Amino acid sequence: MKTDELINTATALMAGDKGLLAMDESTSTANKRFEEAGIPQTIEYRRAYREMILTTPNLGRCLSGAILYDETIHQSTKKGELFIDILKKSGIIPGIKVDEGTVDMANFPGKKITEGLDGLRQRLEKYYDLGARFAKWRAVITIGDGIPTKGNIEANMHLLARYAALCQENAIVPIVEPEVIMEGDHSLKKCAKVTAKALKELFKQLEKQKVDLRGLILKPNMVLPGTKREKQADLDKVAKATVECLLHNVPPSVAGIAFLSGGQSPQLATAHLNAMHVKYKGKLPWPLTFSFARAIQKPALDAWKGQDKNVKAAQKLLYTRASLDNAARRGEYTPEMEF
Repeated sequence: MKTDELINTATALMAGDKGLLAMDESTSTANKRFEEAGIPQTIEYRRAYREMILTTPNLGRCLSGAILYDETIHQSTKKGELFIDILKKSGIIPGIKVDEGTVDMANFPGKKITEGLDGLRQRLEKYYDLGARFAKWRAVITIGDGIPTKGNIEANMHLLARYAALCQENAIVPIVEPEVIMEGDHSLKKCAKVTAKALKELFKQLEKQKVDLRGLILKPNMVLPGTKREKQADLDKVAKATVECLLHNVPPSVAGIAFLSGGQSPQLATAHLNAMHVKYKGKLPWPLTFSFARAIQKPALDAWKGQDKNVKAAQKLLYTRASLDNAARRGEYTPEMEF
């Protein structure tokens, strides 16, 4: 295991006020977003959309890394320049999603398990040769009547740990994503309890697999009430619940924490990240940043509409959104900064 390389990559990913762009949507997810926006669901439109994102001027000022999908890592601009080379020139570290999505878990009705370990060692070797220096694997934990169960959490966290070990074997920094999803009517307290259980099991499994936490990044959900919950929590309560959960369950040796947005609006995801930095600035053992997908991309996608004439306007929205997340990481974001 190339320990120094792993630590250096993880440190670079968490540096300054930058964050990560999750542009690793699967083909089916990308097509769903395009359908909602009235854009044709073809490989060429997906390629053009990704080109619009990656050629955004000065994007490297906002982002330290970008998580790609298998289709994306092999794609090029219309002029033939590989997307992965554009990232490198921009000072953005290329990453890759390596899980193969979720399926129903056998003997556990209503629960999901993530697939993708088969052949992963060989795929990681190829991705490293292509230039990827970090990877991502997502586990899904659902809150509901009688779920999640201990068995479901254990199985998902074991897979995350096995994936992380294989990544580090190949000098690729693993991002582990144990996502407690927002759908449901659960309370803030319930979300905190389930998130804590998932994190405790995750780090137990990572220790068993001898994963070096100095070369690992955690991508958790924020602690939030369910989307169907009538009473939502204010910014300060979410910040407190989220950070206290992390402080009690995440070892200080972890390289950093990069939140997923989990379906929050761009403005709310940014405001929540900002509130954490305002409340806990200088009091945390690890850096906190963002690894947003829709919370950065949605305004740009809505403006682009699949048309070349809208590229510059869409890129401006993308850059502005990422810049606001940089401000949130510094604890300097205000709603008045919104465009």
